[in-house]
Amino acid sequence: MAIEKITLQNVRLSFPKLIEASSQQPGSAPKFSADFILPPNHPDFARFMQEVQKMAVETWKEHAQSVLQVCQADRKLRCFGQGAEKIDKKTYKPYGGYDGGVYYISANSNADRPPVMARPDGTLVDASNSMERIELARKLYGGCFVNAVVRPWPQDNQFGRAVRCELVALQFLKDGEAFGEGAVNLTGVFGAVAQAPAPDMTPAPNIIPPFPSFMS
Repeated sequence: MAIEKITLQNVRLSFPKLIEASSQQPGSAPKFSADFILPPNHPDFARFMQEVQKMAVETWKEHAQSVLQVCQADRKLRCFGQGAEKIDKKTYKPYGGYDGGVYYISANSNADRPPVMARPDGTLVDASNSMERIELARKLYGGCFVNAVVRPWPQDNQFGRAVRCELVALQFLKDGEAFGEGAVNLTGVFGAVAQAPAPDMTPAPNIIPPFPSFMS
């Protein structure tokens, strides 16, 4: 079954873990991951859902709609949803950027398959060039706008049935308001550093008892 890769253009990046793979839960395999936030009228979300529907029919045949209904009822079984579902456990409100009727797509990739990074001119960074890949990944922060390539795929194994999404490639598009509290203003917190006194170089007393002699 050939699953089409979907290009998401001009979408907002959230919860990026792109520099190095990390485990989302204790004991789980480390992965690269990111969320993409799309306004409700974004045409690429409609294309994404069309591909999910097509994939479900090809995978689960006559049970496709039943499987999708089960996935829809449990957010852990799908890689997409309404932003209002992403609730901050501290405030009990949607995370920043997830309100206003938006949709989200969550994607990840295995630690041995980091997402491809695209340069501003559209050329791709070679997979072996980890230094440049990391340099571009550092420029991607929660709240900026990106172009991304993702690929939905059907999970159907001993862990159950679900709709997952592979994170294939990313390109920085433009700056946006960063999510979170931003940098903390530390102006005036520290005073000038005073001249440190010279260290006391007096030899310390020998507090280790001498070893007994075993030599006759």
